[in-house]
Amino acid sequence: MMNGASAHSEREDPREPVEAPGDPTAWSPPLPAAPGFDHRVVQTAGLRTHVATIGPENGDPVLLLHGFPLHWWQWREVAPRLAAAGYRVICPDLRGCGWTEDDGRRYDREIFLRDLVALLDVCELDRPRVVAHDLGAIPTWQLSYAHPERVRAAVLLSVPPGFAFGPQLAPAMTHMPKFAFHRRGHSLRWLWNGRYHTRPVPDAVIDRYLAPLQDPAKDAAVTKLYRAVAIPEGMTLAGGAYKCTRLRPPTLFLFGALDEPITEKRIRRLAGDTARYAEHVEFASVDGAKHFMTDDAPERVTALVADFLGRVA
Repeated sequence: MMNGASAHSEREDPREPVEAPGDPTAWSPPLPAAPGFDHRVVQTAGLRTHVATIGPENGDPVLLLHGFPLHWWQWREVAPRLAAAGYRVICPDLRGCGWTEDDGRRYDREIFLRDLVALLDVCELDRPRVVAHDLGAIPTWQLSYAHPERVRAAVLLSVPPGFAFGPQLAPAMTHMPKFAFHRRGHSLRWLWNGRYHTRPVPDAVIDRYLAPLQDPAKDAAVTKLYRAVAIPEGMTLAGGAYKCTRLRPPTLFLFGALDEPITEKRIRRLAGDTARYAEHVEFASVDGAKHFMTDDAPERVTALVADFLGRVA
């Protein structure tokens, strides 16, 4: 249970945000430092979502969805730069991640999509721009396909388009069985072994990313996230389902130049003629970056994201 949320009754109006401690140290565990962010809890039916926001209240909204096992703090160097450009940047923690409660319900492939739609409704976000990395890409492309009228534009980091998925990308999925059979209490520090990042990541940064997993419920959610959400979505991709529908929001796919095998060059080749599957798709590469590109090259990531959003949205 998040400090500051437990005192509120389950009878609260689910349409209303729930106030939460303004002091980052009052949360459990304490929130990592990130100047300029405000924090609150947003309640929807059965879920209390931690949301970090930065930027002018009247700015056009940009929703940033983190990867795994990361959380809102992944965007600590990206979000302030977007805020400085005039955007209102909203960084929620996904269900079972960060400081969002896992309410114990059964997970399925579209549970993040339902959570995202509910969050958009409660926060009255009208066609936000959405930027997502890794796990956060799943509800983003599900929303883009199922509810294209709710997405002004999207940027997906470190993931291929659903219509450009092939066996050549299988080496990028070798981590998934480790998550699916994660043993509670076993650290995920092995992810920062150099395979997924180019810049050395200080131990203190890794500690901040992994701190929420000290909660047994969050630790237990690791297997649920992958067995019920990520792996079924991967099977949907492999089955070619996204080749049978059309991607309508303008979308940029952004890849780390060193993130083998998911590189811009390979994805362009697999995608072929994108006009067959999408209204407007672009590809770009982040020099000197691997999978965790927001840590490897936050300035370059932000520049590419801001350029795309400014041009197409």
